[in-house]
Amino acid sequence: MLGPTYAEHARAAAIAGHQVEEVSRFEELRGADLAVVVNPNNPDGRVIEREWLLGLAASLRVEGGLLVVDEAFMDVGPHEQSLAGDVGQGGMVVLRSFGKFFGLAGVRLGFALAGEAMASRLAAQFGPWAVAGPALEYGILALGDTGWQDATRAVLRLQAARLDELLGLHGVPVSGGTSLFRYIDFERAGSLFLALGERGILLRHFADRPNVLRIGLPGVEEEWQRLGYALAAWSETERAGVNL
Repeated sequence: MLGPTYAEHARAAAIAGHQVEEVSRFEELRGADLAVVVNPNNPDGRVIEREWLLGLAASLRVEGGLLVVDEAFMDVGPHEQSLAGDVGQGGMVVLRSFGKFFGLAGVRLGFALAGEAMASRLAAQFGPWAVAGPALEYGILALGDTGWQDATRAVLRLQAARLDELLGLHGVPVSGGTSLFRYIDFERAGSLFLALGERGILLRHFADRPNVLRIGLPGVEEEWQRLGYALAAWSETERAGVNL
């Protein structure tokens, strides 16, 4: 696993009997039986170039290995880096989700893109009734509504820029992320997490990385105002502490 990243892939691989190792360098994935890359990555938004991934898939394929690329956030990522159109080469599987960009987490729907042999193998293991009919209809409509997709991407870019500006105004640096969430890595992360949490604003905190936070986009204007007030109160408290 190229990490730090979404933890469920490691858990699922361990359940399947793999000896799981999280590595921090892309080159360390070579030689694995199963290599997993989340692209764009959760939570820092890191993007691995398509050519690097294709090279890795080719080297794994020679040894009978498999590359799995989780593209759950590629709907708001750089599409030119996606492997969706390359799966026919074999040795790779691309995972997509309706729970992120499309906001359909409740239907528990996603899909895998793979070469014909792998797709047939997956279909046989899942069986004919793996997904409910209504969920399939939601997915078909969502994928087909390209007008909504383009408009939503534009709105998300504007909102992400607004959030960056708001955070920066109160001394919170943004280190990465996607237009769906922002990634914060600074020494006062714990203080910010607690202060916003006390005001009913929940950020994602990582126990093994105390300086890291992930923050989603506020929704309605009232939520933007709540966040602004909370950040202002936190920064004022921080400044008072420094002056003391």
